Amino acid sequence: MKKYNVAILGATGAVGQEFISLIEERKFPFSGLKLLASSRSAGKILKVAGKDYVVEEATVDSFSGVEIALFAGGSASKEFAPAAVKAGAVVIDNSSTFRMDPTVPLVVPEVNPEAARNHQGIIANPNCSTIIMVMALKPIHDRARIRRVVVSTYQAVSGAGKEGIDELTEQVRAISEGQSVQAKILPSASLDKHYQIAFNLLPQIDVFLEDGYTKEEMKMVHETRKIMNEPELAITATTVRVPVYRSHSESINLELEQALSVEEAKKLLASFPGVIVQDNPAEMEYPMPLFVSGRNEVFVGRVRLDDSVKNGLNLWVVGDQIRKGAALNALQIAELLIADDLL
Repeated sequence: MKKYNVAILGATGAVGQEFISLIEERKFPFSGLKLLASSRSAGKILKVAGKDYVVEEATVDSFSGVEIALFAGGSASKEFAPAAVKAGAVVIDNSSTFRMDPTVPLVVPEVNPEAARNHQGIIANPNCSTIIMVMALKPIHDRARIRRVVVSTYQAVSGAGKEGIDELTEQVRAISEGQSVQAKILPSASLDKHYQIAFNLLPQIDVFLEDGYTKEEMKMVHETRKIMNEPELAITATTVRVPVYRSHSESINLELEQALSVEEAKKLLASFPGVIVQDNPAEMEYPMPLFVSGRNEVFVGRVRLDDSVKNGLNLWVVGDQIRKGAALNALQIAELLIADDLL
């Protein structure tokens, strides 16, 4: 098998570290590897597949000879993606920078692999909550056509980065020791006001828009429509940060054009690649973030009819947002490009 020169931008962050783990696990065919990060992380040594690599400071000249550039996300994408493409690399970007650009494919390989064929050097990785949701929507939509989606998310603090994890840990420690709680990160570090996340829920992820929705909620709306090629699909979302370290959960209510039984829905989901149905109410078996963390699959349970509307269906969906919701999906896109000779 041919091997490729790969760069990871943001190699020292949570998604970058997951890229490294998955490259090792999946035996991704790389020959050369560049680990890129900000000047603060330059000089660090990271081990990949038994070999030490020195983290380099990312510059516009970092991508010479690179064939696949995996971008972990953040504001750096806007600056470095064009430079990487100009140098001859295909960029798979985990930031929101290019997702809604009509010239950039937005890809979940199990859902819309054909979109990758139209890339012009950049392929966008969708928002983590969007990826997890469309994995459950796709097999049902193909069979019964979804008319409307109502989704509420329960999103882990690691979605806000290492700082979110550290803040939850510190707040729990402070409360257990009877000390005052400091909030500096959530709901968003860039905002003037912050709230305690320990033993609390925050019904805000990202900033509010003029219509009262948050950017995170509208990402789920717009990205789902683009991925599923359904620009008029009715979707409404409420996204909530919860005091869980890792893996996002979603309560999804669907209105379908055609009737679908619970058993048929479970069969459709179970046969879809990357989805595991875990649904046995009699034995109290259902997906939970504690047990889904570290898994590549999206888990679906609590499948039941919604008798309040015609052809209604409820799902409970859980996925590791750092794996399938970010690094794994991006690496699967790279594997798709290799398999279909799209580099």
